[in-house]
Amino acid sequence: MHFDIADQYRHRLSVVHLLDPRVKVVATFSFILTVSLTPTGVWWTFGCFLVLILAVAWLTRLGPMFAVRRSFVALPFVLAALAIPFTTPGSVLFRIPGLGWTISEPGVIRFTSILARSWLAVQAAVLLTATTRFPDLLWALGVLRFPRLLVATIGFMYRYLFVLADEALRMLRARSARSARVPKSPRPPIVWQGQVAGMMVGSLFLRALERSERVYAAMLSRGYDGHIRTLDRFRMMTFDWVALAVVVMVLATPLVVALIQ
Repeated sequence: MHFDIADQYRHRLSVVHLLDPRVKVVATFSFILTVSLTPTGVWWTFGCFLVLILAVAWLTRLGPMFAVRRSFVALPFVLAALAIPFTTPGSVLFRIPGLGWTISEPGVIRFTSILARSWLAVQAAVLLTATTRFPDLLWALGVLRFPRLLVATIGFMYRYLFVLADEALRMLRARSARSARVPKSPRPPIVWQGQVAGMMVGSLFLRALERSERVYAAMLSRGYDGHIRTLDRFRMMTFDWVALAVVVMVLATPLVVALIQ
């Protein structure tokens, strides 16, 4: 394989890596839920959650900025909420001359809060995948009674991303081998390039469909029944229960204070 985009796990000897996968999954989902329930515009609460994320990243021995650098990938998706500052009623903060558009102060606060929630949630997910092996993560989701079909879909999607990427690389190499370029020759028209790219995407889809059928037939012949079994088994130790209780208390404290205020 020429692509390896499937495994984001980073091995370290840290207390976070040693935790039971169920504890890390529950802690991550609790963090995302707590951040989502945080009232809009309570900036000190978002600051507390950011400090908590940086502290956990430091405990993982991956560096405080490990999750921060990788979380910016989610920022373009927040652009879907870019219309909020223009459509939310309230006191006018800025007026765009010539267009008649106004940016309201409540809209800016709401948009910034959505941005902070998304940014913090992605950081938590990054730390989860960086400190938990993917088979262990799937095992934890199954033990926590997540829908079996959802867990299986996540597992297959994650495992075969790099297979599709490698197939696409071979197709690009084959196209380059069959497309000689004359020096100082004009580039092909954009329409022609789009047609070629469209045909390659269609061919990649057909190859992926055929491979999926072969893989599924091979899995059925080996006794696959919708559940992938692993040899690893985990037991909740005293340290895991204490860590889970500490996480719940740390998350609940700023949220309760923010809701009371």
